[in-house]
Amino acid sequence: MTKYVYRFGGGVNDGEVAGIGGDKNLLGGKGANLDGMAAIGLPVPPGFTITTEMCTRYYADGETYPESLNAEVAAGIAHIEGVTGKRFGNAADPLLVSVRSGARVSMPGMMDTVLNLGLNDETVEGLAATSGDARFAWDSYRRFIQMYSDVVLGLDHAAFEEALEVAKEDAGFTLDTEMSANDWQALVAEYKALVQKQWGKPFPQDVHEQLWGAIGAVFGSWQAERAKVYRRLNGIPGDWGTAVNVQAMVFGNMGETSATGVAFTRDPATGENAYYGEYLINAQGEDVVAGIRTPQYLTKAARERAGAKPLSMEEAMPETYAELARVFQILETHYRDMQDIEFTVQQGKLWMLQTRSGKRTAKAALKIAVDMATEGLISEEEAVARVDPAALDQLLHPTLDPKAPRDVLTKGLPASPGAASGQIVFDAENAERLNELGEAVILVRIETSPEDIHGMHAAKGILTARGGMTSHAAVVARGMGRPCVSGAGGIAIDMEAQLLKVGGRALKAGDIITIDGGTGEVMAGEVPTVQPELAGDFGTLMIWADKVRRLKVRANAETPLDCKTAREFGAEGVGLCRTEHMFFDAARITAVRQMILAETEKGRREALAKLLPEQRADFTAIFIEMAGLPVTIRLLDPPLHEFLPHGDGEFAEVAEAAGVSIELLKRRAAELHEFNPMLGHRGCRLGVTYPEIYEMQARAIFEAAIAVAEQSGEAPIPEVMIPLVATKRELELMKAVVDAAAQAVFADKGRTIDYLVGTMIELPRAALMAGEIAEVGAFFSFGTNDLTQTTIGISRDDAGRFLTSYVDKGIFARDPFVSLDVEGVGQLIQLAAERGRATRPDVKLGICGEHGGDPASIDFCEKTGLDYVSASPYRVPIARLAAAQAALAARSK
Repeated sequence: MTKYVYRFGGGVNDGEVAGIGGDKNLLGGKGANLDGMAAIGLPVPPGFTITTEMCTRYYADGETYPESLNAEVAAGIAHIEGVTGKRFGNAADPLLVSVRSGARVSMPGMMDTVLNLGLNDETVEGLAATSGDARFAWDSYRRFIQMYSDVVLGLDHAAFEEALEVAKEDAGFTLDTEMSANDWQALVAEYKALVQKQWGKPFPQDVHEQLWGAIGAVFGSWQAERAKVYRRLNGIPGDWGTAVNVQAMVFGNMGETSATGVAFTRDPATGENAYYGEYLINAQGEDVVAGIRTPQYLTKAARERAGAKPLSMEEAMPETYAELARVFQILETHYRDMQDIEFTVQQGKLWMLQTRSGKRTAKAALKIAVDMATEGLISEEEAVARVDPAALDQLLHPTLDPKAPRDVLTKGLPASPGAASGQIVFDAENAERLNELGEAVILVRIETSPEDIHGMHAAKGILTARGGMTSHAAVVARGMGRPCVSGAGGIAIDMEAQLLKVGGRALKAGDIITIDGGTGEVMAGEVPTVQPELAGDFGTLMIWADKVRRLKVRANAETPLDCKTAREFGAEGVGLCRTEHMFFDAARITAVRQMILAETEKGRREALAKLLPEQRADFTAIFIEMAGLPVTIRLLDPPLHEFLPHGDGEFAEVAEAAGVSIELLKRRAAELHEFNPMLGHRGCRLGVTYPEIYEMQARAIFEAAIAVAEQSGEAPIPEVMIPLVATKRELELMKAVVDAAAQAVFADKGRTIDYLVGTMIELPRAALMAGEIAEVGAFFSFGTNDLTQTTIGISRDDAGRFLTSYVDKGIFARDPFVSLDVEGVGQLIQLAAERGRATRPDVKLGICGEHGGDPASIDFCEKTGLDYVSASPYRVPIARLAAAQAALAARSK
């Protein structure tokens, strides 16, 4: 019989694996680490974990449980009762439990939690008697009803919040902590009436019914829309499932000697080796993360830096803080990584509720990895493996110009570094809609909730009026790499009027603001930016990464600026230079159109003669930047319709340049019209039909290469790529054109240079016939954008309308245009590599589609034995790090 429940605490550790705690795949991250903390003797309330396997089975069996689970859960409750001496549902001395989710990887705020479970009209009296604090007992009961009604019963959360605010206003109170036992008891009665009204039944009094309702809600939250969005954005498989952790409650709301908090063993924003966190006296955990009350700083140094008055935990609870600091050291040494910790202090006693590897910014990830390697806690190779390559994107873009004037409206908490400008939007749906229209937006909320996840992803930055450094907005923004300013108490948000009010000023939806997540400043208007300095920890980690990677990394670049940027980021050549982008220049497009619309070779050659010096200048500038490195140049690829005139004015301009009538040009344009141009007269098919086009481009390439070699003494290495080849014969014909152009230039200049002619593999037939094609081509560059389109029969321009549903339903694990479809497209690449090498062992293999900057796709390229990947300039460092991690992973197997 499959075991679905694992106990921890009180000297029992069912999930212990080789002294490191539980298996995260089975117990989820939270359950595994609770098991691990208990195993090394830290103060962990006892509990049990229902496995991720149960979650998977729950959905496979139509959201039902096997009969055996009842007995296993009962045994888990008995374990907690045995350790605590309390009884679940006992009116005199009740055991209360928390029910929390716990996926394999951290998904902060995405799934559900229920606290204080086990309270009812009888047990609340027992809790009041045993604790000696009726106020605490009734406060816990109202919290439980409010949370259970929201999470399990699905009732309107706002109605309960409104009842609480009215109760405080009627009593003349501002803070929850001012409410008395009688006040809470009266509110409990109101809450129960709300449940009866909205649910149509009384609030559940049976504690076992409560428990199974909460377990079902946690499993159910795995398929909540916000969780699905988070998984899609972070590449988390939908079949992993979540565990459920049931644990004895400890209480941070038992008066002034009790507290709750969230802490990191190092600063998750900067990586500084200093404790970082917040706590609240006389509170429970959701008070901190939800931003309901403004938390206090953990350390004295942090409080003084912020100029805050309320005492830090280090000052208010020095003995407990000292114990907490000792635990920090134990955990960081044990797990060998920066830890994100949740804790509760119950009447002076410290309890650990969670530890996990903490979410961090890219800057912090770099610093922590490099520092830990320098400290000897981890090796250089482990440091390379620790940093998420995709997170480097946070470091590779501009920041605010420190010299630029700033119209500062207010200042909040610097919750997630980076800076962004955009128009104000007040809801997630508008953020997503405007982002799809290409607009930059800043999502402005009183406080964010998990339902805002899609808008947070769409926004360039996030601003909240409430919430601390560990609020939902802060944690999720850091994980996404979005700048965030939280807890900006100086702003007032009028959702109905769609206004942001601050300091006597009012800004409406659509107005531009800038936020600086490194300083917490909120500014009116757009502030200019400067390029990042990529040295220090970044440079150190890149050196370590380059030591271990095998794959070369090139850039997709077609301008001198792109090439310069790519080389600064460590590119080892150009893997794709798209020549058609050069043709769209306003000064050239008329000649291009004249060439396309010409009906004779003579007419085409006249137009091409005008383009030759322009193309030569283009390639010269690129070769200067990439001197000594390979540059793969793709000859003209797109369908001709993309260059055709639009409107009478443009036709007239081309007609005048070509010396023909407008009517003749319009007839010619009609002849060139194609029903499906992406599968029509494009790529090498243009060269086969009009070889003079490729002849001109080849001549420009070789003339430019020789000119740069003579000027600099360092010859570039042109790799001339023939696009969209499906047959060996196509490549033979086009190679002959290129070779003839090369020989003509070499004879004219009296000098030769090395060059290669190869092809882009972007059609399934080309992959299948790679053995024959390799007889002619010296290199294959896999154009994974088009190879994906032609293999799965989906246009990437139209796929956005339905691919999200495909990913949600598990048809594709990820968007195949973002991360390579290894099972399908990947097989074609592997086959082409094998057949190509069988014919030509030294054939050079690389990829140049958008997948060249995707870490998962790079891992596939390493396993397949390709020679290089090519990515956009700003993704070159991402590719370098991902290639190093792929090499390390390959070594470990």
